[in-house]
Amino acid sequence: MTQPLFLTPVFQEKIWGGKKLATNFDYQLPSDKTGECWAISAHPNGTCTIENGPFKGQTLDQLWTNQPELFGNPEGPVFPLLTKILDADDDLSVQVHPDDAYGMEHEGELGKTECWYIIDADEGAEIIYGHHAKTREELESMIKDGNWDDLLRRIKVKKGEFYFVPSGTIHAIGAGIMILETQQSSDTTYRVYDYDRLGDDGQPRELHIQQSVDVSMVPHVDPTSAIKETLIGKSKIIEYVRTPFFNVYEWQVNGMIDFKQAAPYTLVSVIDGAGNLVITDEETGETNTFEIAKGTHFILPNQIKAWHLEGELQILASEPGSEL
Repeated sequence: MTQPLFLTPVFQEKIWGGKKLATNFDYQLPSDKTGECWAISAHPNGTCTIENGPFKGQTLDQLWTNQPELFGNPEGPVFPLLTKILDADDDLSVQVHPDDAYGMEHEGELGKTECWYIIDADEGAEIIYGHHAKTREELESMIKDGNWDDLLRRIKVKKGEFYFVPSGTIHAIGAGIMILETQQSSDTTYRVYDYDRLGDDGQPRELHIQQSVDVSMVPHVDPTSAIKETLIGKSKIIEYVRTPFFNVYEWQVNGMIDFKQAAPYTLVSVIDGAGNLVITDEETGETNTFEIAKGTHFILPNQIKAWHLEGELQILASEPGSEL
């Protein structure tokens, strides 16, 4: 019987990282400066390993290449999505990501459109989301003059909010914020400003001013929001965003809820609670039950056409998008 693919996360140490991934999710961290949990990833800079079943010990990129039927026999050469949990103990750099065309031409990998679900945020915590420059020339001038207070758009955030961050959006996650990020599988980041911080080598961290000016959206325009909520008994499904790259949902499970497959495969991250994932083989009637809890991450492969969740669970789920 086909099983979900449970994954072992990969942790990334960052200058701005902390230790809340241990205190909030009980993960074993490499240090007290751990900024990112790459929870579902086939990117070469952090590839997750399968924990269970016939593919135990294999990496997600190996499965994508060698077992394409698990993902509906996709055409793309790389697993297209990456799910992260970020702990910003300090401010992240002000940054921007390219689109696919620029990313492939200049970096040899996908661009990076992403989105954030705010898992937690300290009182008064802020993100940088967009800018106030009206032309590319004005943007370049304000960056070179270090006129950050006038250039950058700051927004206070709180737990439970969702932000869509298309490629070309100047942005930064502020100190005291923990997010779940769904993104294209890319590790290309262009730093606009880094608060004059020094890296581990005692030197200022590299900036990418020309690339940032090249790829930034000017003027900034907020994406339209079309969040949809559906009540199913005591449970709720929230559709946050549908894009050509990914669709993202929150599943608030209170009791029991049934799902039918709506995409070739589904990425699932439990961010709170505990319960069971129940899968019944449609041909044999055989049922398998898997315990899931806060901090669990898995993929429902193409062969699982329906599933059942029970318990008290808060889940962020995503699937590959399609051209709209």
